[in-house]
This record gives sequence, C-alpha cells and structure tokens, in this order.
Amino acid sequence: MTWRARSALFSIAAGVALCAAGFLLMLATPVTTAQADQPVEAAGDDSACLVCHTEDTPQQMTFADGSQISIAVDHAALLASVHGHSQPDGPLGCSSCHGEGIFPHDNPPAASIREYRVTQSNICIDCHEDQSGNLGDGVHYTALLMGNLRSATCVDCHGAHDVQGPERSAVDIAQTCGSCHQIVYDEFSQSVHGKALLAGDPNVPTCIDCHGVHGIQHPTTALFRNRSPQLCAGCHADEQLMAQYGITTNVFNSYLSDFHGTTVALFEQIAPDVASNKAVCYDCHGVHNIAPSDDNKSQVVRENLLATCQQCHPDATADFPDAWVGHFPPTFDSHPLLFVVDSFYTVLIPVVLSAFIFLVLTDIIRRVRRRISGSDKA
Repeated sequence: MTWRARSALFSIAAGVALCAAGFLLMLATPVTTAQADQPVEAAGDDSACLVCHTEDTPQQMTFADGSQISIAVDHAALLASVHGHSQPDGPLGCSSCHGEGIFPHDNPPAASIREYRVTQSNICIDCHEDQSGNLGDGVHYTALLMGNLRSATCVDCHGAHDVQGPERSAVDIAQTCGSCHQIVYDEFSQSVHGKALLAGDPNVPTCIDCHGVHGIQHPTTALFRNRSPQLCAGCHADEQLMAQYGITTNVFNSYLSDFHGTTVALFEQIAPDVASNKAVCYDCHGVHNIAPSDDNKSQVVRENLLATCQQCHPDATADFPDAWVGHFPPTFDSHPLLFVVDSFYTVLIPVVLSAFIFLVLTDIIRRVRRRISGSDKA
C-alpha cells in the first residue's frame, strides 16, 4: 500500500472518530429547562446584551462621583417578572425598554447612582401612560422636579428587572412604603390597623388605601384634611364591613351631625382648598398610631380624652370631655338626663309640626268653604 493510500485511510479513520466523539458529547450534555422551554428572545434578542450583563460578569459601572454598581442582570428574574413570560407576545427584550441605539455606551456617566436610577425611571412612562398620567400631581414626582433625588421613583416601588404585577399583598405594599417611611411604618405596624394587617386581615387599610397610588397628595394640605372624614367613612360607614368587627356605622353620621363635622363638611363642599380649624377624625384618633378606643394608649379613651381635647381647646378643664357623648346615641344608662331631653324633643317636634300643619289645612278649608258659600265678602 502506497503512502498516499495509507494517508487517505488515516484521514478517513480520524474523521469518523471525531464525528463519533462529537455525537457522544452532544448526548452527554444536559439540556436545562430554561434552554428547552424558555426562549430568551421572544420579543427581542438579548444575547448581545448578556455577553456583558450576566451575574457572572464582575464589571462595574462607574459614575462621575466615583461610586460604582454592578452591571449584572438576573435574567431569570426578568423572565419571571410581569415583563417576562406572562406577556401575551412573549418576554420583553432589553431593547424594548432601553432602546436599540444604546450600544456602545459612550454617553457621559450620570453624576451618581441615585441620579442614574431616577433617570432610568423615565423609561417606564413611555409605556405606562395611564399610570403616569397623574404623577404630576403627586408628592413624589413633584419633589423630584424640585431636585429632591431621594423621592421615590417607579423602580423604588416596583423594582427594576424583577417587576411584579399590581396584585401584590397588602403587607408587601406597606413594607415597600416602609422602606423609605420607616418611622411611619413602625407606628403603623403597632396600630389597630397595622396589627390586623400583619395578622392576615384582608379588610384593613394599607398605605395606598388612604394615600392613593401614583397621584399621592401631600397629607398636610387643606384639601386632604377637609376630605379625610370621607376617607375614613369608606370603611367606617360600610355596614356590611363593620358588622364583621362589631363596630357601629353611626360613627360617621354622628360626626357629621355635630359642630365639628358639620363645619368640615361645609368646607369640603364649598371651599375644599381652605383649611378648617375644626377637628377631623385623625385629630382625635391619631394618624398612623390609631389604637382601639378601649386601649389605654388610645387618644380617645376616657383617661386620655382631656389631653386630646386640649390640643384644640387649651383652656379645657377636667369636666370638658363630659360634654362629648361619643359616636353613640345617648341611652338611659349612659346619659339619663340627655336621653330624657332627647326623647322629649323627639316626640315634641313632630307633634308641634303636625299641629301647625293641621291648623293651616283647616284654615284653608274654612276659607274655601266660605268663598264657595258667598259668606266671604273680603
């Protein structure tokens, strides 16, 4: 056999061996679920971005002030987010939010990490027009426009690549707000509402139930103050809801019928932006630290009521709170004299009005009869 024949035979044998080795290696390589069932680029090819932006990449982004953050992106968290596989058209790609022409990254770096995160939140507005429509009236966005970069942005509340849907638990919402408003959250968690919320009660209010979501108003404005009784009435005037806790819905109606509530209601209807100096619900019961009315920490428990009244009535004496019968109608056992007087007028007023109506009607009938008979010469 010539050397040419031997060389050709050797080449063929080597090729067969390499093909066999490659086939065996392919069979031995495991195919993960993510590779098989989770296409990465359903709405955009992320492969180019993931060359650098993976959790295995130690690269950092350096800002003008010298601070740094990792450029790694948890791609699995992105696919599991509301922008991932739950999308009808498939997961959003990197370019869906960040744009097509951002590479190479040759723009000047932001001044700081915080400035970068604030500017990146503007990306959300491009798609979420309905949610961002009332941001301009909100306390957070207003603060950002005034240069307060510590104010909350979209990613502070919702996250960045791991954004979840709006169906979050009430506890999660409260804890999210508490990440910035820690002192308020600590007070709230010890209140009657907060304790019930953390215990799993789905009916008690959390932060957004009272303050709103995207268009959060500043709670110190006259508008918020004048409308706060209606806010509390959202739950405390709901008979079906209050029946579950044995709480009377007379709370709101009795407030509106007294001097404080009547005045505030007039302000709310006629001049909602003009502050009223009359007491609203949270002046007496507290704001985030509301306690049960029979708790010794409550501002309206009998032992603490005088101090509560003195916030508005500094000259109030020890017998001043006795003029307040609470949100409950007087009874013979609780306020016997007031009950008798109230009952007397409850009967007297209808009787007097009925008598006047009877006299007017009989006088009209008499005049008509006299005119018909011709005896009325007037």
